[in-house]
Amino acid sequence: MSANRLKLNADKTELMWAGTKYIVASFLHDRDLTLTIGTHTVTVADAVRVLGVLFTPALALERHATSDSANCFYQLRQLRHVRRSLDRDSATMLVQTFVTSRIDYGNSLFANAQKMWTNKLPRVENAAARVIGGTRKFDRGLTRFLHHDLHWLDVPQRITFKLCLLVFKCLHGFAPQYFAANFCRAVCIGCRRHRAPQSALRHSRTISLNCLRYDMKNCGRRAFSYAGPHAWNSLPEHLRQTTSIDLIKRSLKTFLFGQISRPAH
Repeated sequence: MSANRLKLNADKTELMWAGTKYIVASFLHDRDLTLTIGTHTVTVADAVRVLGVLFTPALALERHATSDSANCFYQLRQLRHVRRSLDRDSATMLVQTFVTSRIDYGNSLFANAQKMWTNKLPRVENAAARVIGGTRKFDRGLTRFLHHDLHWLDVPQRITFKLCLLVFKCLHGFAPQYFAANFCRAVCIGCRRHRAPQSALRHSRTISLNCLRYDMKNCGRRAFSYAGPHAWNSLPEHLRQTTSIDLIKRSLKTFLFGQISRPAH
């Protein structure tokens, strides 16, 4: 570290053994596994924070969702005290700054996650909409106000929006190469059989992506290499052929709003 002009911050260094609950328990049984770096000794933690996201040994995000929702509700309680002194635009700006930005940060990690983790986030979003609208918990019309007045997507659609936008950036060179290497484009089988020209092959590669197989049921389906292509392939063809990032943002949000308002059969 000294050769690279780095200095260890003992207060911010954390150690965690990753694995299932039973594997970690058996591995740490009657063992004092610590990490010694220079004169500092780092003990094992039951959760670590990586780039603002709280992970447990099983790579679960329940504690992160709990921590995020607690911080958001704290901010909402503070905003309620001054809500009467704010107009709607100012209240919306403050809620987006202190609350919904927390919901959106790292929300792509909740793709295909258990509902017991993500159920706390919609409650935060609903409470934030009530603060802006000045309504109470059991007042009617919250869904219409959230969608039609605030133009907010529901939490599952927010996750899909982030995933598809990340895939778009990877496909069009707006993301780092190591990030774009998590998936590969799918080539039309019919084009291969009939020996279509290279232009047709290039066109087919921009439409859909290969969904890689996953090994672990819980963690594998949450990986970007699976969740990203799966969300991207669910989009209509005209969205997948879009090349403008501003256009994909508008069109994708309109498409996801259509999914929310579409009646269930």
